[in-house]
Amino acid sequence: MQVKIHETVQEMGQAAAEAGALKIREAIAERGEARIIVATGASQFTVLEALVKEPDIDWTKVTGFHLDEYLGLPMSHPASFRGYLKERFVDKVPLKAFHYLDGEGDAPAECDRVGKLLQEAPIDVTFCGIGENGHLAFNDPPADFDTLTPYLIVNLDDACRKQQLGEGWFPTFDDVPSQAISMSIQQILKSKTIICSVPDERKSLAVQGSVEGPVTPDVPASILQTHGDTTLFLDTEAARKLQSHQPM
Repeated sequence: MQVKIHETVQEMGQAAAEAGALKIREAIAERGEARIIVATGASQFTVLEALVKEPDIDWTKVTGFHLDEYLGLPMSHPASFRGYLKERFVDKVPLKAFHYLDGEGDAPAECDRVGKLLQEAPIDVTFCGIGENGHLAFNDPPADFDTLTPYLIVNLDDACRKQQLGEGWFPTFDDVPSQAISMSIQQILKSKTIICSVPDERKSLAVQGSVEGPVTPDVPASILQTHGDTTLFLDTEAARKLQSHQPM
């Protein structure tokens, strides 16, 4: 795991987008296509804003996949990750295809449907973040490090749900769904490159555990230490508790 610390959230997002865009261009040059996984949430605002402006990407050769989604939320809901991605990414670039996760219907069937599409070819780049509780996608602690199933139906713990409330996605705690579809840990690790972006001091403890602590299901994102091509992009606030890294 490489760690890169930037002074501002905007600089962090730009650097993460540039790193991801480089890998997308390389995949297109090598295989004629690229396959990417795109995340949501406040941590990805500046990343996606910069990514859609990256030059010299033939987006018509890029297929995108959805990292996770709540169960039971319509696409029109302000917290819908489908709505988020449509507005901030899918509608802004002419993708070859984008495979949303629909959490409103038969969730096990949806996991199977998108999982089969995901496994048709390698994933070149996964964009992701880390939750306040150390979650990776919606794999809350203690996370399942072993299952090979591409997508899972998971229960969201109170810390995760409180984060969603605190970020302003829902009016009350009871409005936050208690279940979601999430890409599994092992599926995330299959990506050739992982670009993980984490701003904000409120995530600094999770960042410290993910980078400097042991690899443990109790800090799901710590598993990224085992991946051969993961770069963690932080702002100075998110990196505040790290002992072994300094700002760029």
